Amino acid sequence: MDLSIRLERSESDFIEALVRKEKWAQKIVYEEMYSDLMLLCLRYSSNNQDALDILHDGFLKVFRNIGKYKVGTSFKSWVRRIMINTSIDYYRREKRRWTEELGSAFHLSSDGENAHDKMNAQEILSGIQQLSPAYRMVFNLYVVEGYSHKEISDILGINESTSRSNLVKARSKLREILSERE
Repeated sequence: MDLSIRLERSESDFIEALVRKEKWAQKIVYEEMYSDLMLLCLRYSSNNQDALDILHDGFLKVFRNIGKYKVGTSFKSWVRRIMINTSIDYYRREKRRWTEELGSAFHLSSDGENAHDKMNAQEILSGIQQLSPAYRMVFNLYVVEGYSHKEISDILGINESTSRSNLVKARSKLREILSERE
């Protein structure tokens, strides 16, 4: 997304407008990035309302912290990073609130037929949203965002082995959810 082309202004002029909290600039960012960022938030949440809450919290953080953005770097990547961190923060709050005990769930293999090959994106997203918060978070960070298990363990404050285990279980559970829909 190149906002400067749409505005016929330089990126630095546009960022300065955001720093000044000019509503027209905020509106353009919101409208231009809403769809992509809502999809990102849906991957990290269990329902549309939670995704919308994360999205709005994330946009507030973007607009509050715009002064920290370095002109010349990718604005879209900077905003995505904020949304991912907002999603992780939301997950941590939910985890504390529900104090969910995962325990030692049975070990499942990651082998088998890929049911997702026959599914559309909406069905897959719906399946991801049905995963437990812990499984969904690891799945998204590893599969969608490309983080390593080491990075995931640092971000979520879990062991690398827990990250690996949750990924295997998430894939298995997702496969089970999607195969029920066939």
